[in-house]
Amino acid sequence: MNAIYKSKRGAEAVRERYLQFLDRWPLPSERIVVPTREGVTFVLACGPKDAPPLLLFHGSGANATMWLGDIGEWSKHFRCYAVDMIGEPGMSSPSRPKLDSDAYALWLDDVLKGLKIERASIVGVSLGGWLALDYATRKPERVTKLALLCPGGVGRQKSTILLALPLMFFGRWGRTKLRSFVLGHTMQDTSGMKEMSEFASLVFANFRPRRGKLPVFSDAKLRALTMPLLAIVGGRDVLLDSRQTARRLERAVPKADIRFLPKTGHLIRGQTAAVLEFLKRA
Repeated sequence: MNAIYKSKRGAEAVRERYLQFLDRWPLPSERIVVPTREGVTFVLACGPKDAPPLLLFHGSGANATMWLGDIGEWSKHFRCYAVDMIGEPGMSSPSRPKLDSDAYALWLDDVLKGLKIERASIVGVSLGGWLALDYATRKPERVTKLALLCPGGVGRQKSTILLALPLMFFGRWGRTKLRSFVLGHTMQDTSGMKEMSEFASLVFANFRPRRGKLPVFSDAKLRALTMPLLAIVGGRDVLLDSRQTARRLERAVPKADIRFLPKTGHLIRGQTAAVLEFLKRA
């Protein structure tokens, strides 16, 4: 686990705080540990067991806490499975196989087998959106619907390191400013956001994020996406070219529903109802 953290102490601090959030999960849930070829994968499941399955893939530097604002509504209609992605600050294996391989699709095959799921809809954010697209292009028969927020691997991945690097020299204040710059928002000290902001700062101070650019899906691969797809992107995204993402998906995916939010950054909030409406649509 330490390979993805700067220190053992930092890894333990992030895990302890994460467990505190899980202990306060807003509805009854089941913690599942699935053995896979990449090591164990942690999944938090909630919602009626006989409801249609919905996989949730968080973004980089995140874990199941990303879904705290959505899970209450989505779990009324779906059996939700919040998957901690390998190599990220959750409770799954720190394994990080090459992104330009079939390793992540094979890992997800193991996860679905462990969960006894044949087909499911998927919601993915950023890196989780890339993961959802990678699996859907390789195993389209296993994906019912895709709901993606600022997905990676479609539009050009921008380089912000030169703009952001000076902030790293200003301690906690700099890290907070950098997070706001990258995500396109400031977490406010209301409705539990202060706690989430503090947790994000803890992760950001101790976690080693992935480096390098995400593999970009070809037009041919995108055309293989025959399932209904919702993509919500922000016009002020400093990490991804959201306009190119919208254009490519609209052109290549037959059943694409593209929603462009011109004043929104990389982290897109307030889409619980829009995603649910799409997922419930016949």
